[in-house]
Amino acid sequence: MFLISGPELVTAAGKAGVIGAFPAPNARTIEDLQQWLVRITTDLDAAGRSGQWAINLIVHPTYERFDAELDLVCQYRPRIVITALGSPRRPLERVHAYGGLVFSDIVTPDQARKAIDAGADGLILVSSGAGGHTGQYSAFAFVEEVRAFWDGPLILGGAIGSGRSIRAAVTLGADFAYMGTRFIAARESLVSDDNRAMLVRAEMRDIVTTSAVTGISANWMRESLTAAGFKAEMLATAKKIDFSNLQDTKAWKNIWGAGHGIGHTRSVETTQQIVDTLAREYAVL
Repeated sequence: MFLISGPELVTAAGKAGVIGAFPAPNARTIEDLQQWLVRITTDLDAAGRSGQWAINLIVHPTYERFDAELDLVCQYRPRIVITALGSPRRPLERVHAYGGLVFSDIVTPDQARKAIDAGADGLILVSSGAGGHTGQYSAFAFVEEVRAFWDGPLILGGAIGSGRSIRAAVTLGADFAYMGTRFIAARESLVSDDNRAMLVRAEMRDIVTTSAVTGISANWMRESLTAAGFKAEMLATAKKIDFSNLQDTKAWKNIWGAGHGIGHTRSVETTQQIVDTLAREYAVL
């Protein structure tokens, strides 16, 4: 949810009864991040939803803000810290020290084993069809293989956009569902109205998988790639992985991610409306 989820979406999710999460780099400066954390914790505490939020930390060695972000995490103490693009070992000791849990984004069974060995409290399986940075494996096979050696908390992500999909994830053996694309068009998200409109009119066939943007395989809306000047030959070329410039948003301004579950979004709604719909769909099965 890079440049998508912020304080308003996170607190709206918490108040609606689900756990809202956001990548720390969405706050453009460390000072901004602290202000966001103050707002999130204050608003959720006032609503009686203390701790109903999570934060995503990039642990890749090229990401220069990690230490400063971790200091703030330890100050504001989210219940769950999600690590992406590297080992969960880096924040583990300090998060455990205040009683938090570390869940690791993984895209292969081998990564799952490494995360477990590093001490992760839970796993997030990012399967094929996820928006933004995506996995390559089918959710059906992925959950089955990881459950053969892991009986701890497991979250499944990738093309989950309805209550039926959530029910399917639980049936497969996941404990929770990880959902992003369904909330991009939420009124509380950080995206522009143009982004929302593109999301509403797009279909699964409009999603392109390429590593040309970040160096890591990711799913993007074709229309946004075209608007940003990407041609077919460029999309076939992998970019060198480098997350040292995430605070420069120019390259991301018109490049918008979404997953294969994009067809579930056909209108702009509030977060509460989306959650209510998901709950109704889940309950009828």
